Amino acid sequence: MIAFSRDDNSYLSRWWWTVDRVLLSLVGVMLVLGLLMTLTASTANAERIGVDALYFFKRQGMFLILSAGVLVAVSLLSEKWLRRFAGIGFLMALIAVGLTLVIGREVNGAQRWLSIAGTSLQASEFLKPFFAVVTAWILSAQFSDATLPVKRVVVVPLVLICGLLMLQPDFGQTVLILSVWMAQLALAGMPLVLITVAAVVGIALLVVGYFTSDHVYQRINGFLDPSSQDTYQMDKALEAMGSGGLLGRGMNEGVVKLNLPDAHTDYIFAVIGEEFGAIACLMLLLLYAGIVLRTLASLMHQQDPFRFLAAAGLIVQFGLQAIINIGVNLALLPSKGMTLPFISYGGSSLLALAIGMGMLLALTRRNRYQRYTVAHRFGTAAP
Repeated sequence: MIAFSRDDNSYLSRWWWTVDRVLLSLVGVMLVLGLLMTLTASTANAERIGVDALYFFKRQGMFLILSAGVLVAVSLLSEKWLRRFAGIGFLMALIAVGLTLVIGREVNGAQRWLSIAGTSLQASEFLKPFFAVVTAWILSAQFSDATLPVKRVVVVPLVLICGLLMLQPDFGQTVLILSVWMAQLALAGMPLVLITVAAVVGIALLVVGYFTSDHVYQRINGFLDPSSQDTYQMDKALEAMGSGGLLGRGMNEGVVKLNLPDAHTDYIFAVIGEEFGAIACLMLLLLYAGIVLRTLASLMHQQDPFRFLAAAGLIVQFGLQAIINIGVNLALLPSKGMTLPFISYGGSSLLALAIGMGMLLALTRRNRYQRYTVAHRFGTAAP
């Protein structure tokens, strides 16, 4: 346990006494669980591709150390530097996503990865947290100057992102980003007409993807009519969940995972179900719910519109991504290639999530000298 005196006015001490330590602890638990699950879920795949059985575990351990450092560093940022960090990060991630269309590596019919120093980087993962904060920045401007054309400006980054992601194609990330954007618009009090138009556009994008992309067509058809397509992954995931029962077969005792593609990434929840059982899956769901509810509870007393909208966007994104991944593992949603936050193997995903959670911790840091009221959420702080 870090020990700082309340009289200590150093930067780290101020951070320690203002950061949400409960939320920080919950994220820490999830990081450790993710490393543990990578250890048990990745050995079969490592042997299949002819590398050391602990190959993925060791890499994830290095990514975890880096991500933990990034998370703490970002959570130290002041609001002014957080805005700058998000703005610069958004531009860099947008450029990187554009580069994937030119020099990116194609995997399973999608061109989403850049190869940098022998490591694959999925730029769209970094785009998500930065976009949520930039959107909040734009929307919050209306509270200080109602004459600003916020409604028109906030659409521009969304159009850029959706266009680039559809060209990859990556409709799963597009839907996630559009959903978070609509949630932030609703919380900012934007007209229902604008939100409805955005929802219609989202549905239209799915229809376009269905008819123009063989990748999307096959996944949706396989979900709607399993007999029409190869549903091997879905079938194996359900078999793994059923095999584990309530208490599971035991760590590293899973059998179905040996033949489950992407067991350590997209389908790691099914491995948890097989080896640790339905009760463990429920406990993991409660851990995700704890992070989401803890954040929402802290926002009930948040007065600053930028902090409120940015934190809300980040936690909605986090929760929706978990729901989508778990839904895919339970055959409730078509396969999307989306990781389970902090649990699935993947350097890009882990680092991007660390950035997002670091920004969330920075945004929810408490003020030791002021008390807030819900009634004046967007007003002036009480003395």
